[in-house]
Formats: sequence, structure tokens, C-alpha cells
Amino acid sequence: MQKVMIIDDSPVVCKIVEATMRRAGVSCTCYDNGLEALQALKHHQEEIPDLIFLDIGLPKIDGYDVLRLLKTSPRLDHTPVFVLSARDGVLDRVKSRLAGARGHIIKPFKVHELISVVRAS
Repeated sequence: MQKVMIIDDSPVVCKIVEATMRRAGVSCTCYDNGLEALQALKHHQEEIPDLIFLDIGLPKIDGYDVLRLLKTSPRLDHTPVFVLSARDGVLDRVKSRLAGARGHIIKPFKVHELISVVRAS
């Protein structure tokens, strides 16, 4: 079974993504900030996910920094990260790619977009 990690401070977004993944037969966990997710991965409390959906506007540490830190870990080097953000500017997309994101999905998103990304990973 595939495993997806969601890092988003919106409980609504987490619930929508979790429900969508469950219906698609995908296991998932949600963290409301990047520090908690990074700690869980670092201390092996969290299994390495097959895919990560990451919000940019997070409390404590922004998504770009979380992404950079994720990509410095050899354990997560091959884990695709997709930015899930309301920010749709060219600069945001470029910053996401430079930080290591595989793609950029704009909020509000369609659930079939998420399923397509998971199935392609």
C-alpha cells in the first residue's frame, strides 16, 4: 500500500486529502507544521512516505525551508514532494522547483489531481 504524508496547517485540507487518499486505497498521515513532520521522520517515528504533499505557508518554518531540509536527507532523496499552495505566481513555482519540488498543485485543487499525482509516483 502506498503511503502519503501531508504537511498542511489547514485541518480542512488535511481532511479532504486524507479522505481522498483513503478512498483510493492509499495510507496517509497529516502534520500541521513542518517541524513535527521533520522530527517524526528524523526519529524514525514515521515510515518513509512514497509521496509528500507540502503547503508553503506553514507556521514556525515555511514550506520552502521544510522542502530544502527534506531534500538534504539521504533517506528522503527519492521521495517526490508536491507543493500544495494557493500561491500561483511564477516566482513561487520557480522557488518550489529550486527547493526540490517535483510539482506544484494550486489550491483549491480537484481531488482527481491528487490521485493522478499519487498514481504516477
